[in-house]
Amino acid sequence: MKLELHEPFKRLWAGKDPFVEVERLQGKVYRELEGRRTLRTEVDGRGYFVKIHRGIGWGEIFKNLLSAKLPVLGAGQEQRALERLHQAGVATMTAVAYGERGSDPARQHSFIVTEELAPTIDLEQLSLNWLREPPAPRFKRALIDEVAKMVGTMHRAGVNHRDCYICHFLLHTDRAPTPDDLRLSVIDLHRAQTRAATPRRWRDKDLAALYFSALDIGLTQRDKLRFLRGYFRKPLRDILREEAALLAWMERKAARLYDRKQRYGDLL
Repeated sequence: MKLELHEPFKRLWAGKDPFVEVERLQGKVYRELEGRRTLRTEVDGRGYFVKIHRGIGWGEIFKNLLSAKLPVLGAGQEQRALERLHQAGVATMTAVAYGERGSDPARQHSFIVTEELAPTIDLEQLSLNWLREPPAPRFKRALIDEVAKMVGTMHRAGVNHRDCYICHFLLHTDRAPTPDDLRLSVIDLHRAQTRAATPRRWRDKDLAALYFSALDIGLTQRDKLRFLRGYFRKPLRDILREEAALLAWMERKAARLYDRKQRYGDLL
């Protein structure tokens, strides 16, 4: 069994079974599946997000593997990703409670509780009207630079997101963000993978997903080149030569995702 408790849950659950207590938490439910529950709760006037994993069964595990998908077995994936990102200096959520018990991956019971990041707005919502009302150029450039830096640092730290869309980057609004003073945090890491180094295949998948999610916000060719320079931390001439295959693949992959989105609805 693994268990880490910080305040206020260390105090509230003292002498109790945390795996029972976490199931008693009440609040707004964002996702309710057979094997996973996500909700927002409040304790002592502060907001927290709770993700509870109850095991998905061997049938679902094999179903995922046969369709070339890696199943999410518990809260440990998110906990490991958060720890690695904090070590690398990438702003993200802070876990205040984490527990895992059971050796059978199909029946493992686990949970993670993170502090709510508020007030914030995700970049998808922020950019909804950019085609009609473009942001100030310096502000847009600052956002692109920061996202490029965060994603590049994340990948160099051995973490790939697997849901790397702009909606999972939050802009903090506790004070009015400016080009010289803005803060972003990356969230929703329950599918993230953590290794000594990020494999190129998974790095590329994250980049394609990020590009796809930004197709409709009015980015210029110069904006895209700016991101590449910030992500790879190299001169553009070297990037365009060394990563030509990646850039061509990203265009094709993003186009396929966009076509699916137009035909079947929102993929995010």
